[in-house]
Amino acid sequence: MSIPASALQVQSLTKVFRDRGGAEVRAVDDVCFEVKRGEVLGLLGPNGAGKTTSIKCILGLMRPDSGQITVLGQDAQVAYPRILGKMSAVLEGSRNLYWRMSVWENVLFFSSLHGVTSHDDKEYFGYLLKLFSLDERRHTEVRKLSQGMKQKASVVCALARRTPMVFLDEPTLGLDVETSLELRGVLKRLAREEERTFVVSSHDMDVIQDVCGRVVIMSSGRVVVDDQVSHLMSLFRTKAYRIKLRGPAPDGLEGRLAQEFAGVRVTDGEADAEIRVTLSEDADIYRLMDILRGADAVIDEISHEEVDLEKVYLEIVRGERTRS
Repeated sequence: MSIPASALQVQSLTKVFRDRGGAEVRAVDDVCFEVKRGEVLGLLGPNGAGKTTSIKCILGLMRPDSGQITVLGQDAQVAYPRILGKMSAVLEGSRNLYWRMSVWENVLFFSSLHGVTSHDDKEYFGYLLKLFSLDERRHTEVRKLSQGMKQKASVVCALARRTPMVFLDEPTLGLDVETSLELRGVLKRLAREEERTFVVSSHDMDVIQDVCGRVVIMSSGRVVVDDQVSHLMSLFRTKAYRIKLRGPAPDGLEGRLAQEFAGVRVTDGEADAEIRVTLSEDADIYRLMDILRGADAVIDEISHEEVDLEKVYLEIVRGERTRS
């Protein structure tokens, strides 16, 4: 039997709720995306975009109204609940753990639910605890751990089930910078060495930019972007500009620019003004220069603005809000 190239295929996924007044709310609206085996995918979007609802539908925690979910070549609804043995998840962080049990007891309990109990499996559990710097706390009750250690213990329990697919919802929530960097390094290592497939949902853009090769961005229940992180960065890097003016901004300049370019920001300093703008088309730079010349603005300096994934994400989401 051939091994499917895709770990996950989501086709025309739709989930509708009703508000208190009985009106339909399309939490997930005809969502389509695919995740390849061994890929680390970032699932992004503002609150209410439909990310968590989509994940819960994939995991069988909610029944979609329409659409098809295929996990490792199997129809998830037809193969339910057997298909759950192929997936594990960390949702809502350390709430996944039993706080009066030790870290080791939690790992043994949750892995046994998946039938992962052999001697080799337990050796792997020990490897995970060392990898996450939890080995010395293996016999400590979870309630006595720091928030960062609780979060890492939750991830260990999900990984210990040895499923080919892992969903992580806000895996670095509440972690300090050092622990977040540690967790990110471990996830990249496991994806590379074990060819596991990860779907990571987070508001921490540093995590997504560091760990994920590709992102799916949702807004208002729909997929608005599905692209490689490197490609998105290159697109916005060439079109994000910082312009320093000599003297204050002329009256009405900000309003004139706002009519032409989404997300433009004009900041007046004590002796000069600064304009930050992301242009949609290559030819927009000429329109921008014409507007500045027509306003008698004197350009002192112009440069490409440094771009990170957070800025890219905000530009995309703001653009969607403007269109909707």
